Amino acid sequence: MRTGMVALALGLLTLRFLPELPPVWLLLVMPVLGLMLLPFRTYPLALFLLGLTWACVSAKSALDDRLPARLDGQTLWLEGRVVGLPGAVDGVVRFQIDSPQSRRTALPQRIRVAWYNGPAVGSGERWRLAVKLKRPAGLVNPGAFDYEAWLLAQRVGATGTVIDGQLLQAAAPSWRDGVRQRLLAVDAQGREGALAALVLGDDSGLSAADWKALQDTGTVHLLVISGTHIGLLAGLLYALIAGLARLGLWPRFVPWLPSACGLAFGGALAYGLLAGFEVPVQRACVMLGLVLLWRLRFRHLGMTWPFLIALNLVLIAEPLSSLRPGLWLSFAAVAILMLIFSGRLGAWSWLQSWSRAQWLIALGLLPALLALNLPVSLSGPLVNLMAVPWVSVFILPLALFGTLLLGLEPIGQGLLWLAGGSMEWLFAFLGWAADLQPAWTGPAVPPWVWPLSLLGAFLLLLPRGLPMRPLGWPMLLLCVFAPQKSLAPGRVEVMQLDVGQGLAILLRTKGHSLLYDAGPRVGDVDIGERVVLPAIRRAAVRQLDMMLLSHAHLDHIGGAQAIVRALPVTRVLAGDHQRMPRSLRGDACRDGETWTWDEVTFTTWVWSQAKESNPASCVLRVEANGERLLLTGDIDAHAERAMLAQGFDVRADWLQSPHHGSRSSSSQAFLRAVAPRAVLISRGRNNTFGHPHPLVMARYQRLGMQIHDSAELGAITLQLGEFADAQAERRTRHFWRE
Repeated sequence: MRTGMVALALGLLTLRFLPELPPVWLLLVMPVLGLMLLPFRTYPLALFLLGLTWACVSAKSALDDRLPARLDGQTLWLEGRVVGLPGAVDGVVRFQIDSPQSRRTALPQRIRVAWYNGPAVGSGERWRLAVKLKRPAGLVNPGAFDYEAWLLAQRVGATGTVIDGQLLQAAAPSWRDGVRQRLLAVDAQGREGALAALVLGDDSGLSAADWKALQDTGTVHLLVISGTHIGLLAGLLYALIAGLARLGLWPRFVPWLPSACGLAFGGALAYGLLAGFEVPVQRACVMLGLVLLWRLRFRHLGMTWPFLIALNLVLIAEPLSSLRPGLWLSFAAVAILMLIFSGRLGAWSWLQSWSRAQWLIALGLLPALLALNLPVSLSGPLVNLMAVPWVSVFILPLALFGTLLLGLEPIGQGLLWLAGGSMEWLFAFLGWAADLQPAWTGPAVPPWVWPLSLLGAFLLLLPRGLPMRPLGWPMLLLCVFAPQKSLAPGRVEVMQLDVGQGLAILLRTKGHSLLYDAGPRVGDVDIGERVVLPAIRRAAVRQLDMMLLSHAHLDHIGGAQAIVRALPVTRVLAGDHQRMPRSLRGDACRDGETWTWDEVTFTTWVWSQAKESNPASCVLRVEANGERLLLTGDIDAHAERAMLAQGFDVRADWLQSPHHGSRSSSSQAFLRAVAPRAVLISRGRNNTFGHPHPLVMARYQRLGMQIHDSAELGAITLQLGEFADAQAERRTRHFWRE
């Protein structure tokens, strides 16, 4: 039967790797075939088919609930009730609406919206809103967070921006919202938002600096409610009764073990409800309940039974949870603990158990973190050794008891004040550790590396003394030091990143790298840090020989500071030099500057008479093996005419669309002079500027250019010098992508 449970779990997890969902006829055939095979020895195959069918049907239901394509970018009035806890950061109010209604059309059951400079929005309120709706979509880049997969896992059928709205009905008293308001109102030494994250799962009060410190030190699990918190609270309650029983202070007529298990599960469930009982909390409660049941009645069956039952229950309840990295990491961490503690020889002290658990979990999770495109915290094992006890022994009990005793103001507020002070010390320590050793993002590796690295991690988790165990090190480290594809002289790998309404293009020769613009920054959303930097590191670039900033607009230089902070940059070259921030000014772009890297020639041009920032963009021409690329920044038709008049050789095979395809650029004369066979457009989907303009698109098409649009294709990569077609990130098929 254990084999059957493994097969069922594999069927449910296979959904994550499907390039597209099976057709309806196959979804009808698979369960019938599975039921036919179930009574025979082929029952593992039957359970696999049944699990896969259920996962695919659930995913198809979520995909069918997405906003219709005809409504993408349209503004509609709708009515709906706010669910969950709305968050407000930098004047942007974000919240979720369930079961919205519109007079014009049917809408998805769940919509996630943002209201810029909007009023305070409370959970449970009913609003009438004018929303510019969008189909679920996100930036698609190598090594970056997959927002579309995250939205689908949340079963969000549309996103949108609120244009206007009016409150129709005030909320009935929400005890969670009430608790949050009271938490935010107390004096917690400036850490009220962090306490709300710990107690309620409301992470909107954490700043970008807080998130960076948590990520760099591998301690996100300590503040974002997950299995760690559920397990900590349950462990404290269980240990309390077990300790009383060991000291002889527990009533003898009351069995201590059932009481300890019951109190631990009840406390964990209450904590989960307080935190909103989201999917990660549900997963933790299911796992905990099964472990406690195993401890109470079924220890003779071994630990694999509660593990497999919990995994299958979580996946059956929500098959789309396989799209969440948290599911893979949490169950992998539990499996690692089971392996190392079940295979130990002799007794370990508590210090040995704690330190080895942290170290071996870090080793075991390394391939999974890299496969999921997540940063690896090199300081995580050491930091967690101290941070987890600090949170579990001091901060969590103080925060929970302080919240429960808020009615007794002096006591409750005093406990929360102490919890906030403890939290401040924690973040000071995390910030120091993060500055000392930031998180590491690994380079892209060939697919054949992952099985070997996983096998290597497994060998290292086995008990010492086994003959094959030393081979684990070279096999595991393959995912860190995997062989990289080397470029030949006279070739350039050009990657136009999907940065929304902005521009960032990475160029790599055999031994050099150049970044042309660095993407936008809007409020606390730094695309340079979130998208450009991970893509650079995934390309195995450890330093930039040049960062060329075309001009001083934020959609082109907003992410530059994050790049400069994180990577050595040998030279900064800037167009629109006088308007550039002092820290990014570097050297001024000059007309006719030429250099050669690895048999590739680079030449710049700038219009010295430009009076505005856009036409002052630094233009870069790249020539490799006779194939040319022209990067134009945001030049307009006036700069284009000046370029032609000055005799700059603009002929190119590839053209980066000037000013994102604006009507003021891409003049007919300029396009005829360049005569490219293809054009690269970098822009945001449904952007407010209307880029690219229909007249410009018609001009491109009339001249026979291939159009590569980042809003439709994601990141676009071409090998300059090979006269080959471009590759688009969105063409790597996943069933949740359009």
